[in-house]
Amino acid sequence: MRILITGAAGFLGSHLCDRLILEGHDVIGLDNFVTGSKDNIAHLFGSQHFTFYKHDVSNYIFIPAKLDAVLHFASPASPNPASPYAYFNLPIQTMKAGALGTHNTLGVAKANNARFLLASTSEIYGDPTEHPQKETYAGNVDITGPRAVYDEAKRFAESLTLAYHRQHGVDTRIVRIFNTYGPRMDLEDGRALPNLLKQALLGQSLTVYGDGGQTRSFCYVDDLVEGIYRLLMSDEHMPVNIGNPVEMSILQFAQTINRMTDNTTEITYVDARSSRDPQRRRPDITRAQTILGWEPKVDLEEGLNRTIPYFKQKLGLA
Repeated sequence: MRILITGAAGFLGSHLCDRLILEGHDVIGLDNFVTGSKDNIAHLFGSQHFTFYKHDVSNYIFIPAKLDAVLHFASPASPNPASPYAYFNLPIQTMKAGALGTHNTLGVAKANNARFLLASTSEIYGDPTEHPQKETYAGNVDITGPRAVYDEAKRFAESLTLAYHRQHGVDTRIVRIFNTYGPRMDLEDGRALPNLLKQALLGQSLTVYGDGGQTRSFCYVDDLVEGIYRLLMSDEHMPVNIGNPVEMSILQFAQTINRMTDNTTEITYVDARSSRDPQRRRPDITRAQTILGWEPKVDLEEGLNRTIPYFKQKLGLA
């Protein structure tokens, strides 16, 4: 197939480019490098199966020749207010990527009679009162808070995607992505894993908010890409959770990181009010198991062992 990927220079987008090319497809990548990195796709330049355009998806998109699929992954996604590239600091660009970007990419899919896959997020569930979160859960969201620019953009994008499916017959798919990690992550991403792993590798005290009882589940990027690929090749139109259902507290996670990096510094507990993160996050992956025959294969320790060399290299420790 000939496949367009927006956000191709991002963490997930670049891994998807690799997988699709490996499967024999031709990939056209779009990115404006606001949050993506050329380093993530540098190895693809010169490949006869990869074409790249620098472009902002909130503007009209024209791709010459026929497309068979469109994957929309372009959006700021970092929750770290300290980063200039976080959605907190790019609020309008984030909402434009979710609204205008989704509209434009759906238009490309419609014009080409191509299948369409939207990258959505577990953040649409907000701070959930249902646990684990099923795709049928409507969420517990704050529509005016600082996280809303990302959460609501994705919720709108899902609604628009299904509207195009129902009104125009576009062959759509929606993946709700839960916490994912691996090589090519932004070390300043702001999520628990890059924060804690970077601190540990630098021999610093690990920062844990509150008592560390808040939970997360971590999916290795190769597992996530496998789930997305299976969804793209399926006939499923309704949202599907892709993530790892193995849940652990942030304190347990910090202790695991310290052990695996031989970091002996103490954990520092800071005021929970300085973190705006949801308290619990765990996917119900029953639909993915049933419809796609998918579940994660890489456990946390193996995934960390694959990720640590990349972090060391970026930190100048390798």
